[in-house]
Amino acid sequence: MICVLAGGVGAARLLNGLKDVVPAEEITAIVNTGDDAIMHGLYICPDIDTVTYTLAGVNNIETGWGLKGETWLAMESLEKLGGETWFNLGDRDLATHLYRTGRLAEGAGLKEITTEITSAMGISVNLLPMTEDRVETMVTLLESGDEISFQEYFVKHRHDISISSVRFNGSAEAQATSGVVDAIKEAEIVIIAPSNPLVSIAPIFSVPEISDAVKARKEDVVAVSPIVAGAALKGPADRLLNELGHEASVEGVAKYYQEWISTLVIDTADFDSAENIESLGIDCVVTETVMADSQIAASLGSTLLGLKR
Repeated sequence: MICVLAGGVGAARLLNGLKDVVPAEEITAIVNTGDDAIMHGLYICPDIDTVTYTLAGVNNIETGWGLKGETWLAMESLEKLGGETWFNLGDRDLATHLYRTGRLAEGAGLKEITTEITSAMGISVNLLPMTEDRVETMVTLLESGDEISFQEYFVKHRHDISISSVRFNGSAEAQATSGVVDAIKEAEIVIIAPSNPLVSIAPIFSVPEISDAVKARKEDVVAVSPIVAGAALKGPADRLLNELGHEASVEGVAKYYQEWISTLVIDTADFDSAENIESLGIDCVVTETVMADSQIAASLGSTLLGLKR
């Protein structure tokens, strides 16, 4: 069994690549829920939905979020009524959130609901929310000192403002979703997807028993760097690393993950950094990591599986 710690777009692409080289049923993804949000009374799981839509082949490739062929009639009507529409939800996407919210109101857990949604979409990869408890990623703005939710930062402000800190409200008390710790313990290899270390993977590690379980498997934990040639392929990972006192480089990623990993996979563009990473006591593998198409994603998946000890 393969276990993947997953955020959004980068993780979704990697999972697609992995299921091209191993049976989907052998893959378990532990997905970040720190950026979950309640909007318009609906419970929204952005990372779970991005991974789900991508694995189902119905994702919007251009935006990286939402569904392809989407319409926006509900949001247009909401705007006419004077409602807030900065968090844009397409009509088909709304169906997912309506279903999830309704099932939560009936007493179902997020794990059960996620399985129902993925099964309905024909997905065999096992997606596990990191926790069924409420954990909220909160960021503090540098200039004002105000603390806001991650979605306000990422969507409303288009992650175009500097921050001074990130915290994960509720994580100290949160329990891992049933099956998460066992997936980590029993996996042949634990892969940290090329997701934002600070706001996609860190929330997962903020649940103590998950962090401890990964540390216990350190020799079998491999991370794929989301930073290539000093920049993030998508999103603010590079800027956040700098703003929060880390180095926006593959070396910076290696140092950040040093407690949890034994191997870091970096892109060929960062070949010259391999020696520096290995000086940290971390094995370094250099390969093509920019998953521009399904063949590259599958090749990366094969490389990762070849690292199983």
